[in-house]
Amino acid sequence: MLTVYDCIANEHDVRLVFLAAIICILASFTAITLLHHVRKSTGQMRHAWLGVAAVATGFGIWATHFIAMLAFSPGIPSAYNISLTILSLIGAITITGAGLAVALSAASPWGTWIGGLIVGGGIAVMHYTGMAAFEIAGRLLWDAPLVVASIALGAALGAPAMDLGLRGAAMKWRISGALLLTAAICSHHFTAMGAVTIIPDPTIAISASALPTSWLALAVAFASFAIILLCFAGLALDLRDQRRSELEADRMRGLANAAVEGLIVCEQEVITTANNSFTLLAGTREEDVIGDEFATYFPARDLRAKLLARPNQPVETALRHRDGATIPVELILRFIDFAGKPHQAVAVRDLRARQHAEQHIRFLAHHDVLTGLPNRSRFNQKLDQDIEAAIDAGHRLAVLCLDLDRFKEINDLFGHATGDMVLQRVSKAVSGLLDPSHMMARLGGDEFAIVLPAISSPSAAGRLAENIFEALRTENESPGTTALMSTSIGIAICPNDAADRQSLLSQADTALYRAKMEGRGTYRFFEATMGAEVRDRRLMEHDLRHAISRGELSLMYQPQKKISTGEIIGFEALLRWQHNTRGQIPPNLFIPVAEESGTIFQIGEWVLRQACNEAAQWSRPLTVAVNVSPVQLHNENFARLVHEILFQSGMPPARLEIEITETALIHDLKRALATLRQLKTLGVRIAMDDFGTGYSSLSNLRAFPFDKIKIDGSFIKSIDVNGQAATIVRAVLGLGRGLSLPVLAEGVETPGELDFLSNELCDEVQGYLLGRPASIEEFRQITNGSSDTDLPVHATTRPPRKVRAGGE
Repeated sequence: MLTVYDCIANEHDVRLVFLAAIICILASFTAITLLHHVRKSTGQMRHAWLGVAAVATGFGIWATHFIAMLAFSPGIPSAYNISLTILSLIGAITITGAGLAVALSAASPWGTWIGGLIVGGGIAVMHYTGMAAFEIAGRLLWDAPLVVASIALGAALGAPAMDLGLRGAAMKWRISGALLLTAAICSHHFTAMGAVTIIPDPTIAISASALPTSWLALAVAFASFAIILLCFAGLALDLRDQRRSELEADRMRGLANAAVEGLIVCEQEVITTANNSFTLLAGTREEDVIGDEFATYFPARDLRAKLLARPNQPVETALRHRDGATIPVELILRFIDFAGKPHQAVAVRDLRARQHAEQHIRFLAHHDVLTGLPNRSRFNQKLDQDIEAAIDAGHRLAVLCLDLDRFKEINDLFGHATGDMVLQRVSKAVSGLLDPSHMMARLGGDEFAIVLPAISSPSAAGRLAENIFEALRTENESPGTTALMSTSIGIAICPNDAADRQSLLSQADTALYRAKMEGRGTYRFFEATMGAEVRDRRLMEHDLRHAISRGELSLMYQPQKKISTGEIIGFEALLRWQHNTRGQIPPNLFIPVAEESGTIFQIGEWVLRQACNEAAQWSRPLTVAVNVSPVQLHNENFARLVHEILFQSGMPPARLEIEITETALIHDLKRALATLRQLKTLGVRIAMDDFGTGYSSLSNLRAFPFDKIKIDGSFIKSIDVNGQAATIVRAVLGLGRGLSLPVLAEGVETPGELDFLSNELCDEVQGYLLGRPASIEEFRQITNGSSDTDLPVHATTRPPRKVRAGGE
């Protein structure tokens, strides 16, 4: 009796056994590789490639079996039944193909294991069908326990082989699956061969149609060749797919790295890839990120559960940087298919810039952009809280309203950039005087307010105001100061003056208005009598803005006479305001209001246009003199405006005489002289008005070649009987002769004054003795060709004080 175990140990050709193992490994690896390609295919191609994989697997099992059988030499005649041999191949292909199809099915999570069991069954069917095809001059006896063990081994190893081989596209999974499948085939074969015992029997003859061993060798060789071809085909497909995957991965990585936001891809809780933006944000490298857990970078509890429960919805959390710092981020999770498996793509958006912008927006909502001080809204909130606290505690509270003096002139003279710098310097200087409980706010423009809660007495507010003046004086003395800074301050006390915010601010503003009216650069506490005066002044400012459109402004003309000939040489245009309810308002009341409110520009332009248009119609070339405010003179567009008016009116420039006071020169001598030189270039005459009053300086006469000096009327009064006044006038007249400048004396009211001026060789005179201001219609006989020097002397009243901008 001959057992197969003995044949395996002693009667097998080792070379053929080794060949069978190689063929089995190639077939198993080819099958696993082709299965991965099947997984990526769709439609009819999926079925076609599944058939190819089934053929490769079936041929591998069949060839392994019969090569091993060829290696066996029982020493007695043997052959193979053709039909059963073919049937064993068909069975191997069909059953293993079914197992592969089940393994690739997504219908069950255990599909790979079930498919592997079916493949194990296919191995058993093929083997025992092949053994049934084995014809030998003897009888075969089977050991039932070993038969069952062989079937169990094939199934036990085939099931995990499919699961491992299809677990991932990585080579380690493919090789593991192929080795297990090889083990399943080989362990089944040799265990099954160990279950059979061959008893020689010469009486049993081999059928004439049986396939000789040599022919079987050819068939096996063909199957092996087919397996090798399929193996190479599988390798080619795998290399192509790998290259395509690499290209796709590079393309996707490039797209991901082009994204500004961070991006990571996770499989469950493990990060499988990350783009450059994420690694830069986390302070790490891509190779260090891959394989880390999601919680390594996002440690917040239940964060992953929130993301999974709210896909495509932003979730704010903190990213842990490599150095341990935390960065506010926003995460958005999406489910994707990556490398043939479900993954989660998580977009990581850095929130630092957005949060900074939101903080800045919140800051801007309650603060002034230029100075950084609290704005009106924030100040109102603070003041309401402090008023309530002061009333509840029985304390006093002070509100100071500040308004920069002549700030509009600073903007006009030096530009808005300088104006902004002044606001910033004032804010910094004043804020440095305040305690933490105090608040300074910019209410708008050049208006500021300060709240002092819980003061011991009103004098504390007064001391702060004095400290503010001193701080600004110090700032003015610092190097590089272009524009001088000063302010007026109004102070109101709660609850003495008011017990609510609106009233308290109104009272402080009223006190501020009084401070400005009384000379600027000072402070005033609110008094009950101030209210009516301030309201009247503000009403005047309002009405003045509409005076031109309502036709309430008009020009009066006062003649100017040459003493030596008695000839009328020109007129001075004087502005008058006839209010529709208040009546005649003197220029010395409304001109300062116009300068403070800025309406002087509109009114001054109107005066110039009216005077030039009127003078252009005169047949005689008489001059017309127009007073100009310092505010107008410092406007950089003033010379351009004069040129435009002269051009439009058609009046020769030499007939226009611009009168300015020395006050216009002291604020900004360089700019004023630059404007005067532009006017001189146009051909306009320049007269120094009110010489001898205010800031008279001989250096001004030397700095600019004026065309005329006008002596203020206050020196002319009683000049014939007042020796001191006479001495001053003689000096000015002598100065004029020395500088070759004609001198005009204003305010001549009596014949004695006129005789004195004539005896002292004064050039020109103007005053009520010669003619009071009147409508130009009363002087038509002079303007339209008459050279009559006799003027009607009107009943005179004492003229009002001379003011700028065409007023007298």
